[in-house]
Amino acid sequence: MSSANASNLSARLHGVNLGSWLLLEKWMAPSLFNGLAATDETTWCAELGSDAAPRLRAHWENFVTRDDFVWLARAGINTVRIPFGHWIFGPPYPYHSKYGDNPYPFVEGGIEVLDRAFEWAAELDIRIILDLHAAPGCQNGFDNGGIKDVIEWHTSEAYIAYSVDVLGRLAERYRSASALFGIQLLNEPRWDVPTDILKAYYLRAYDAIRAHCPPERAAVIFHDGFRSHREYLGFMQPPQYQNVIYDIHRYQCFDRAEIEMDIYGHMDKAGHQWRQEAGDIRRELGLPTIVGEWSLGLDLEVVSLWAEGPFDHALKGMNTFQQNVAYRAYAAAQLLAFEHHHGWFFWSYRTETTPEWCFRECVERGWLPKRF
Repeated sequence: MSSANASNLSARLHGVNLGSWLLLEKWMAPSLFNGLAATDETTWCAELGSDAAPRLRAHWENFVTRDDFVWLARAGINTVRIPFGHWIFGPPYPYHSKYGDNPYPFVEGGIEVLDRAFEWAAELDIRIILDLHAAPGCQNGFDNGGIKDVIEWHTSEAYIAYSVDVLGRLAERYRSASALFGIQLLNEPRWDVPTDILKAYYLRAYDAIRAHCPPERAAVIFHDGFRSHREYLGFMQPPQYQNVIYDIHRYQCFDRAEIEMDIYGHMDKAGHQWRQEAGDIRRELGLPTIVGEWSLGLDLEVVSLWAEGPFDHALKGMNTFQQNVAYRAYAAAQLLAFEHHHGWFFWSYRTETTPEWCFRECVERGWLPKRF
């Protein structure tokens, strides 16, 4: 491992995502979508028009606050991953037909909210990973990519170039911020985005960030794109590339075979298979790895706008005591496996309706440790 990698990762990252704050996800904050046809932030802004700004700014003020950063610091969380959309700086940005008649539908002011988060983080000795979660044209077709059922990011040079530009502007803006830990190039590009396009983008984005942030200032983080780490063997290696981190996301509620597992199968996959995978990645890839997202979620119905049933899951039929024990066991199995990586980030800090995806509620219910 390079010296820059080692210095930036001297302490394991125990982190939490601040999801649905600067990038809305309907299942996490359904109250904002009540009475609307919208399924994502793009269609939410387009549908609400001028009413979007006061509603979203109120959400920004209340969904995550300084008190939440204080709570996280007291719990021993040392890093937060903050998802944002490509429109974070405001217009101009590339047009998409989902915007309708208004070429710039997104609410402005998100960058000032991010500035404030950096102030809180610096005060409380928490580090920040900036995560481009929604790229222009959408990179995955999920609501978390900004436009549900659209996967056009990789088909347009304008979309790709704008993504690179936004990352460079963020690196320039926060290069002196003490809380900056790293910048993630793109969240969850879909498995069928061609690997050569994805790698070429990652290299361009790395250069854009390094033009402002040398390796000792910030890590550059790239997601696996839902493909094996073996597709990245030899990619972005030192000494040419410094302080690069590989990101994987690990859930057990999206695949049919996993949905049909009992709790012992889930624990075995987490505690045994994922631990073994960590060793394989460390041995073969040559890059530090984080688990950028994980949760205690086992019930697909509460999180998905697109999946088809039946929505069975391992905890159905258990009483409350048994469910609490199962959640604690599943959490412990995952944490023990993920400690073999350089860090992990629970998804997410807060939700309105789904406690197994809400870090704070998981801690308060005793499913997760009180302190990390």
